[in-house]
Amino acid sequence: MKIRTIHILLALMVTFGNTHAQQESDYTQDLPGVDVSLDMITIPSGTFDMGSEEGEPGRNTDEGPIREIKVEGFWMSKFEVTWELYNLFIERAIDDLENRSKANEIQLKADAVSGATTPYVDMSLGMGRDANYPAVNVTQLAASSFCQWLSAVTGRFYRLPTEAEWEYAARAGSEGPYHFGSDPAKLGAYAWFKQNSEGSYHAVGGKKPNPWGLYDMYGNVAEWTLDQYHENGYEDTRLPFEPVVKEYPVVVRGGSFKDGSEGMRSASRMASDPIWKQRDPQFPRSKWWFTDAGFVGFRVVRPKKLPDPNELKEYWVEN
Repeated sequence: MKIRTIHILLALMVTFGNTHAQQESDYTQDLPGVDVSLDMITIPSGTFDMGSEEGEPGRNTDEGPIREIKVEGFWMSKFEVTWELYNLFIERAIDDLENRSKANEIQLKADAVSGATTPYVDMSLGMGRDANYPAVNVTQLAASSFCQWLSAVTGRFYRLPTEAEWEYAARAGSEGPYHFGSDPAKLGAYAWFKQNSEGSYHAVGGKKPNPWGLYDMYGNVAEWTLDQYHENGYEDTRLPFEPVVKEYPVVVRGGSFKDGSEGMRSASRMASDPIWKQRDPQFPRSKWWFTDAGFVGFRVVRPKKLPDPNELKEYWVEN
């Protein structure tokens, strides 16, 4: 029995030992059969003060009270998910690979993941669906289903970030309103927002990254998180993660090209709204698409500590 146990441990060391160093670094996630990839940035474990001080300019009451939060390390996509990548999910452009390594973190069938219906209107609202533009007007369900599909075709566990993970990554070790300090005059170097966007989103990566190498954490398009929104802030919510129990409202972070400097702050929050489906011609309203939220997109994370297999689905919003 002991010999068999040793053999199993050795097999695991051979399987995972050579990749451990790589897993603690940035990496590029290739997708099978297509010339499209996803750059992932390593985010270290740590603690931070979530929320904003009462005297912070532009602060809303839902940004407090401040809570010290411990965050386990994870990877976050360097850029917001683009149309080029999201369209692979819509079009089911990647088939399941029967010969995928058993060393993968998870085993899922891509064709078992529900997918978005064909949109009835131009989801870019005339802003364009070029390859490097961020995918927008997707519901939180659609963004989460994309993560499940991405997990299936790569064998690695991907999901949306929790609200705490998002703010921790945006702050990148900073404590002020912005990762670069408190002067909003510097925003133009890092963000597409109301003052410089000309009313439209832009290709990802067009501005400077934050200190941890993440682009467009402020502005361009706002980003989905996993958490339910509470207008009373963090008084009675379970941090650092509270599973969503209903479609509205859900927390959206980062501000967009439509927002002013106050919406770019690391602690700024926004709640999803049913009005974002106002022009949806389908009846009942589509669960996959918004038609008036061309300012909302998403990015993905991969935790360094894989959840228990029974807990995986807790992080994928149910269909």
